[in-house]
Amino acid sequence: MKRLVFLVVLVLAAGCGNPLAGGGEGGATGDIIIGASDVGESLLLAQIYAGALRNAGAANVTVRPPVGSREVVVKALQDKSLSVVPDYSGNLLRYFDKDTTATTPQDVYAQLRQKIPAGFEVLDQAPAEDKDLLVVGPRLASVRTLSGLGPRCRELVFGGPGQWSSRWKDKIKALYGCEFKEIRTTDTGGPVTVAALKSGDVQVADLFSTSSTIAANGFVPLVDDKNMFPAQNIVPLVARGTLSPAEAAALNRVSAVLTTDQLTRLNVEFTEEKRNPLDIAEDFLARNNLKS
Repeated sequence: MKRLVFLVVLVLAAGCGNPLAGGGEGGATGDIIIGASDVGESLLLAQIYAGALRNAGAANVTVRPPVGSREVVVKALQDKSLSVVPDYSGNLLRYFDKDTTATTPQDVYAQLRQKIPAGFEVLDQAPAEDKDLLVVGPRLASVRTLSGLGPRCRELVFGGPGQWSSRWKDKIKALYGCEFKEIRTTDTGGPVTVAALKSGDVQVADLFSTSSTIAANGFVPLVDDKNMFPAQNIVPLVARGTLSPAEAAALNRVSAVLTTDQLTRLNVEFTEEKRNPLDIAEDFLARNNLKS
């Protein structure tokens, strides 16, 4: 339902057409075409970017979700059928450099700027992050860190995405001495994972740090005190040459004020309060003095 509502609203806002159908649309015509995934947070950020650009005087700004996988996004930015997309620093760095070991926000962003290929640029990263986060239910509320969780893992069932074992099973064992009693595939930070944690079918779950379900259900987020998960700061990925300096500056101003708390609040407004995403974006811009 969440995806359907967003697509109806944004297709009406954006008009018809496929931004991936080919060639040079953004750079050749001066149009700014913003892509996003079908995840609510990405679509909200795309609408915020669009509003900020319009308020800075940009004409012909269009949001055209959903885009697809990162491979599709990269191709679309290369041929300039997209101009800009909101992305996540850690995932983007790993796409361009699969062997990176950077984890902190500063190191990830510095390496990303070094590794970004010609034809792309990344603008300023936001303080806001949306990264993997292990959470527990109220019964384990005394556990506050992954170091504290480690000695108890053998008695606990974990729920998370199917790729957990290949990505993190060995890492969490090496850093925290954590070997779960059982690893169950639920979903990727979605309702199946939430329901399993609420019911007690799993005692530890992998959610995302800006998920509105954490506070809504009284889940306890655990501090990743040894930086197992890399930073995932929000960063605009841009097709080089499609934004003017003033337009890039407008997106940098968005990044400067976007905190994790604000991003979490945006997700609550959409997911829990069922607000119109265009209204959410406009209110964010007004609240942060980003309207002309």
